[in-house]
Amino acid sequence: MALYSETFKTKMVQRMLVPHGKPMAALARETGVPEPTLYRWRNAATLPAVTRRSTRKPTPSTKPAKAPHEWSAEQKLAVVLEAAAIPDAELGEFLRRKGLHEAQLQEWRAAATAGLRGPSQRDRKTANVEARRVRELERELGRKDKALAEAAALLILKKKVQEIWGDEDDDTNPKSDK
Repeated sequence: MALYSETFKTKMVQRMLVPHGKPMAALARETGVPEPTLYRWRNAATLPAVTRRSTRKPTPSTKPAKAPHEWSAEQKLAVVLEAAAIPDAELGEFLRRKGLHEAQLQEWRAAATAGLRGPSQRDRKTANVEARRVRELERELGRKDKALAEAAALLILKKKVQEIWGDEDDDTNPKSDK
């Protein structure tokens, strides 16, 4: 692995970043420095926070937070309550800090207020209609179960009668049909 001086690295980064600078592949061929090394130097110069973060091991304090869609209902309610206490002028900053969109906050507010009001009249009416339909279907199922049991009993009875009495057609003479 070749070691390069800091001044050499700085000159290479400057050559890459000037307006209309050389492409990485051409610069790599010209200097003999591998392309991935050039990319790493450029990223280290332009994105110092990213390279520092990527080289550190995550600790509990730097561990990435859950995405808002993965939050529990309690966490969402806490954010809604906290946002209610914040003036409108500071709401944007609060949402950025939490990693939220205003639409998400409005959706969570609506869900929280709907939960406080209870089910709407339309929801109750729909539930009543569905409950009535379930009762009708259960009653029809019970009636059909009884009819099926009766048909099965009749088939069993018919088999037993045939075993006891045998076929009635056995007595007749096939030539005379009597």
